[in-house]
Amino acid sequence: MCGRYVQVSSPELLAERFQVDEIALADTPEADYNVAPRKQVLTVVQRSPERRVLERMRWGLVPSWAKDPKIGDRLINARAESVAEKPAFKRAFRRHRCLLPADGFYEWQVVPGRKQKQPMFVHRRDGEPLAFAGLWEAWRDPDDADAPWICTCVIVTTRANAVIAPVHDRMPVLLEASAWDTWLDPTNEDVDGLRELLAPASDATIEMWPVATLVNRARNNGPELVARVEAETLF
Repeated sequence: MCGRYVQVSSPELLAERFQVDEIALADTPEADYNVAPRKQVLTVVQRSPERRVLERMRWGLVPSWAKDPKIGDRLINARAESVAEKPAFKRAFRRHRCLLPADGFYEWQVVPGRKQKQPMFVHRRDGEPLAFAGLWEAWRDPDDADAPWICTCVIVTTRANAVIAPVHDRMPVLLEASAWDTWLDPTNEDVDGLRELLAPASDATIEMWPVATLVNRARNNGPELVARVEAETLF
């Protein structure tokens, strides 16, 4: 499960990191320490063999066949184990794969004896952006021929590695740079080969620490959300 994450790296840094050919943004996005579903998020998409693009999409996948875009509110994550078969995801898995750059993500740990869970911040040990495996779709209102196209995305999740397992049984698929070309290639329909990429991240890749419950409210935003606190410090 991934329901909140952090996206603060600049478009220029991400373009360099993800070998992007074009930054297709109308403006410079603000640093977001509390990315929630429905927000416009940065994605990396291979639009052609020579054109890798950094662009915005709405988080929450709306399949091309959907009648109502509200379905996206339920499709923020796609399980790696069933992504190739589920009607909502199978078309995108074969043709519309993307990366979602992130500077970390949050999970919540049950604390014995307390009602409130302890939020935890997960990020790369080396400080580099993470690359979530994602899928995307383009949708527009089927009852309005003049309606604009809306691009939406979903994060693929897999079983937790040893770092995340004490907190949650799922985690986003974190793709290493060696897998980006294969994952992004829109002509690649090797389902079995793509499935092999959807494995838990190496335990050595990431680290996790407790943060304040400020992150629990989507309207809260700022670097204080990722500041390390003592696990019992909840405010």
